[in-house]
Amino acid sequence: MKSRANLVRRWLFAAGVLLLSECAWSAPSSTSIFSNKTTPAHQLNDLSMFVLGITGLIYVGVSSLLLYAIVKFRARKGDTTEPPQVFGSIQIELSWTIIPILIIVVLFLTTARVLFSVQDAPKPKNALDVIVVGHQFWWEFRYPQYNVVTANELHLPVSSKDAPRPAFMKLTSADVMHSFWVPQLDGKTDVLPNRVNEMWIDPHETGLYLGQCAQFCGPEHAKMLLRVYVDTPEQFKAWIAAQQRTQAELTAVPGGPEGSANEAAPNVGNEAGVVQAAATSKAPPNSPTTRGNVTPSMGEQQQISARMGQYVFEHEACISCHTVAGTVATGRYGPDLTHMMSRETIASGAVPLTKENLLAWINDPNQLKPGSLMPAMHLSERQNEQITAYLMTLK
Repeated sequence: MKSRANLVRRWLFAAGVLLLSECAWSAPSSTSIFSNKTTPAHQLNDLSMFVLGITGLIYVGVSSLLLYAIVKFRARKGDTTEPPQVFGSIQIELSWTIIPILIIVVLFLTTARVLFSVQDAPKPKNALDVIVVGHQFWWEFRYPQYNVVTANELHLPVSSKDAPRPAFMKLTSADVMHSFWVPQLDGKTDVLPNRVNEMWIDPHETGLYLGQCAQFCGPEHAKMLLRVYVDTPEQFKAWIAAQQRTQAELTAVPGGPEGSANEAAPNVGNEAGVVQAAATSKAPPNSPTTRGNVTPSMGEQQQISARMGQYVFEHEACISCHTVAGTVATGRYGPDLTHMMSRETIASGAVPLTKENLLAWINDPNQLKPGSLMPAMHLSERQNEQITAYLMTLK
């Protein structure tokens, strides 16, 4: 009776595990590996299901034979004789040799066909080129065809049968080993220093797809997130046009000692001193202009304005790490901030991009992302607020 009760418990436990697995399978998730939105992901998923089916049949067959042997040849009460000992069987040995070989050959050929189909896919002339660079602990995305650089949020155009436009990506690392993984778009691809790996995706549906670094790369690996926005062709074109605009350079602060300073930047500034218009120069992004040498008065230094924030930003170490296209900020160590406010998150997707989170991030990045390589600059509270006001204008 006791052994029968244990058997019932085991069956109930197995049924519970299967039920939970079924719930997990059917539950919608933005990171589900079973919800494929690209051709490579579909092919890899079909291959996985084929391999799972073959191995599942092997498991069922071996388990059935094992269960049959346990029941058929179990020890019975009063049975003291030894069962017949069979030594050698050509039929059995051939079966357990030939059948596995055939299974391995089928799996090998099927896998090779899918891998060659994905890796050697022809690149159409209208394909989108993207360079992905992994950093500790954020992502850099470059669009060489458009001279656009952004961070953490990748924008791609939707690809349809009537208007296919796949994205061909080259991936490398600036420091340690990372791994680019967006489950709904493709399997993970390692991102290695001093090496360029390649992958391509052709998203079939618009929307937001979440992913992250899938290779342990340091203390903030878990928060090295990424977001892929699949836009309509019109939305993607508008996004590219917005990203190609440069920002206005500071030439004076409101009411500065040089009264003609505002004439040098007629489109900059309003009542609150906020930079509203992007520079109309046709110079490509990351092309700095000459910074004005106007020094704000003590009264002006107390103002919480975007213009004063730009002055502080450009006179502190911020420009050593960050780029703001069209200004003297040309740092390459940290993310490009030219159009930072066009993103929805900061700290590589760790928190939403709000004024409060941005101010907290500038004050001390470690309070939002412990282990972040961005140092706390130990500026005054007023200076942090001024820089926040300036960054809020970078749209």
